[in-house]
Amino acid sequence: MAMGEIPSESDPRIASGIGEWDRVLGGGLVRGSLVLLAGDPGIGKSTLLLQALDRMAQGRDVLYVSGEESAQQLKMRADRLHVTASRLYVLGETALERVLEVIERNPPQVLAVDSIQTIYSLLLDVAPGSISQVRECASRFMRVAKEKNVSVFLVGHVTKDGSIAGPRAMEHLVDTVLHLEGDRTHAFRLLRAVKNRYGSTNEVGVFEMKESGLEEVSNPSQLLLAERPIGVSGSVVVCSVEGTRPLLVELQALVSSTGWPQPRRTSMGIDGNRLSLLLAVLEKKVGFHFAQQDVFVNVAGGVRLTEPAADLALTTAVMSSYLDRALPPDLVVWGEVGLAGEIRGVGHSGLRLTEAHKLGFSTFLMPRSNAERLQQETGVECLGVRSIHDVLELLFEKT
Repeated sequence: MAMGEIPSESDPRIASGIGEWDRVLGGGLVRGSLVLLAGDPGIGKSTLLLQALDRMAQGRDVLYVSGEESAQQLKMRADRLHVTASRLYVLGETALERVLEVIERNPPQVLAVDSIQTIYSLLLDVAPGSISQVRECASRFMRVAKEKNVSVFLVGHVTKDGSIAGPRAMEHLVDTVLHLEGDRTHAFRLLRAVKNRYGSTNEVGVFEMKESGLEEVSNPSQLLLAERPIGVSGSVVVCSVEGTRPLLVELQALVSSTGWPQPRRTSMGIDGNRLSLLLAVLEKKVGFHFAQQDVFVNVAGGVRLTEPAADLALTTAVMSSYLDRALPPDLVVWGEVGLAGEIRGVGHSGLRLTEAHKLGFSTFLMPRSNAERLQQETGVECLGVRSIHDVLELLFEKT
């Protein structure tokens, strides 16, 4: 069949009505797609999935295959989450063939399997959760999705290092891989798409864990900055962009003298290798000495910053703590730092400026190339810097 002869679907996506969930999926769940939802134990995967299925079951048949909880246990959780959809059906089964029989008799429009590691095929004489079982079961559910146009969710476990348990072939089979991440000691959870054949892999959904389940956060920046200390050295606000969403978070650094021969380098929410690299730049280009200094870095709220635009904020926070000089409370920082100490321009600066201005910030420190362009376009005065020497002179050597 020629590509032009294939009919287009009038409504190719299923929207749940949960804005953060639909955003990460690229606008909604694609019909006939296979989605893998992974995350640490207890992070809220089953809770979030059940809430989304409840919304999708308003007008369509949804089947929830539970291999880890009994129907009564699932009902207790559904009552706590106020799940009321009458077309959300539950099947407590772990044998793949029996699950497929139920689907063959009454095909749902959306199928959820929690979890893929508990499902086993009677044709294989190996234990559930083994590589062979996971690969076979995922392949069979993939055929169900494509042949019957059923949208399928698979909940997957992760290993200690955070990677998805089971064969890597499972990640290649599915259309979308979603990761629910966050620190269980914090209320916030981030939903990321690390693979998505039908949308962007740069979007992030923000949720807050409450007694009644996970609630979407429409303005996470305001909540993340609510308890930010003012007039304290080592604290700076950075604007990071996740997909199309600007996110303002507090980045904290603590530089403290130590008597140990091997000083500590600890980072939470920032890549440790990146921290070591930027400390080396500060030593070489500015003359700071960290040989007898412990350096601790933390991103408040349990958020993880991965883009290079956080470099300038990290170096600024370390400078502030090292010199014990507080930064202006209305300052927002972004920019990439090179090995020569130069400050490189980053994308989405207009988006970052708009979000920071919306939350009441009025001082913006950024690469000179970004500042010159933004001042021409918006008329807003920006502090542009070309190197970390400029940062030192601008923020810490003024009288």
